[in-house]
Amino acid sequence: QVQLVESGGGLVQPGGSLRLSCAASGNIFIINTMGWYRQAPGKQRELVATFTTGDNTNYADSVKGRFTISRDNAKNTVYLQMNSLKPEDTAVYYCNADLYSSTSTWIRRRPSTYWGQGTQVTVSS
Repeated sequence: QVQLVESGGGLVQPGGSLRLSCAASGNIFIINTMGWYRQAPGKQRELVATFTTGDNTNYADSVKGRFTISRDNAKNTVYLQMNSLKPEDTAVYYCNADLYSSTSTWIRRRPSTYWGQGTQVTVSS
């Protein structure tokens, strides 16, 4: 019903840049929040950057000043520009969306959470 498709991951040298994209499609009425999480081997999934209610943004302290989240509302797409990448940024990056799929779910305040399949980002020399 709803799909989140990530793209843009890959291998990059320390100090390099990548831009991730996530397009949401399917039955979407309103997107409440949308953003990025990541999970490194042996670690728990953590928030990287997200749009929250009121078009505010949240960033993990470890990426502030280096990563920038943006979006294109017409395309239901969010982006993550990652600059000055470090080896510790290596992880699978997952797109996340909390959304209302219809008018009825909006009225009833019953949002649903969706995850993309993830895209691998590897930072290594």
